[in-house]
Amino acid sequence: MADPTHTDPLSLLRLSISTSTPPTLSHSPQPADPSSTTPISLSSATYLIFAHPITRAFPLSTPTRFHKSDSTPVDLRSIYFAWQHREDTIPDYISKAQALGDGAVTNLAFLERLELVTWLEGGQEDSEFIKALPAPAAAVAAANTAQSASGQVVQGRSQSYTSGGSGALAGKVRATDPRLLEIYSYERVVTNRNTLLRGIKPTDFSHVRKQAEDFITRLRTTKPATAAVPATKSLPHRGPPTTIPASLTPKPPKSRSRIDPIILLSPSASSLLTMANIKPFLESGVFSPSTTASGPHPQIHHVSRLLPSIHATTPFRFIIVDSPEKFKPDYWDRVVAVFTTGQSWQFRGYKWSNPVDLFREVRGYYVGWEGEKTPDVVKGWGAGVRCYNVERARRFRDREVCEKIWEGVEVWMRGKGWGQNGR
Repeated sequence: MADPTHTDPLSLLRLSISTSTPPTLSHSPQPADPSSTTPISLSSATYLIFAHPITRAFPLSTPTRFHKSDSTPVDLRSIYFAWQHREDTIPDYISKAQALGDGAVTNLAFLERLELVTWLEGGQEDSEFIKALPAPAAAVAAANTAQSASGQVVQGRSQSYTSGGSGALAGKVRATDPRLLEIYSYERVVTNRNTLLRGIKPTDFSHVRKQAEDFITRLRTTKPATAAVPATKSLPHRGPPTTIPASLTPKPPKSRSRIDPIILLSPSASSLLTMANIKPFLESGVFSPSTTASGPHPQIHHVSRLLPSIHATTPFRFIIVDSPEKFKPDYWDRVVAVFTTGQSWQFRGYKWSNPVDLFREVRGYYVGWEGEKTPDVVKGWGAGVRCYNVERARRFRDREVCEKIWEGVEVWMRGKGWGQNGR
């Protein structure tokens, strides 16, 4: 009686993967000429030929037991394509599927492709997308899977009956015993955590380690609270007072300071964001024209902002000024954003007086009124300058502009290494 799994292309593909004997593509039911140097592509091939456990050819258009979420069967060509590109990202997988031609392969969703790859690799025995074999075939398939995973289990067990001269016969009877096949159908391949947690690609959790290191460092450097000592009855002291050498007195740990990033504003009177209104705008997303502010304004502001992708718990303190007049040379390494009105005289005295060079080093922002055209000179300074507009009447849109500015600052700081090496 023939093994039912030998007529199922999906089961044969799984067996060939477990035994490292991959199938080959061909233009006919016969294997391709091994002397040919021209590889056969999946788009031009019409047959998939298996060499293990028997030589068997299947048309690539054969429907398989794998069904999509809408119960549509998936053909063998699409199954083999998904296996070949199991390590590709979703965009790469879709683009390569489209490159084969419209409708050449069935596009599998992420969850469907993940289930298929995991089942083919032996990571699981059941899948909601794979129809079950008929009962006898399912029992034989489970027996073959157990035999392949444990190093020819059936042969090994049958050889244990070779004593007494009837071992071959006993092994043959045991291999076809229905009761034994039913037992094999309940066996499962032993897996480990790498198999169970495996996805299409390994996930990089190095950022979690970085956050844990920062958290542990803060715990070590934080001064512990002094424990309350219960009052006890004092005993009379005899002799001179005892003094503790200064060298033995524990010193409080030094707190590690972090560099404050700097934001530069334009000193131009035409700027919408000035020292008079920048603080409520960056802190709360509330914009009010600077012309409405009365009285003198501070020459420096401090704004705190949490940047989760750089440090999940400790906010940064930003220093905001509109002139680099009192800058030290190393202050320019701390500048993370420059607001401009498009007037090049603003950059006199900057480390990079050429705007094109400046906005290669720091993030630039131009904020204008809604409906007004962005100056051409600002557009000519390159992609390093982001342009946003605020509306004259609808103030609820100001918070959206504020969040976009902070998002750009966070992305730029993360790319420059902020949050590492004490920054």
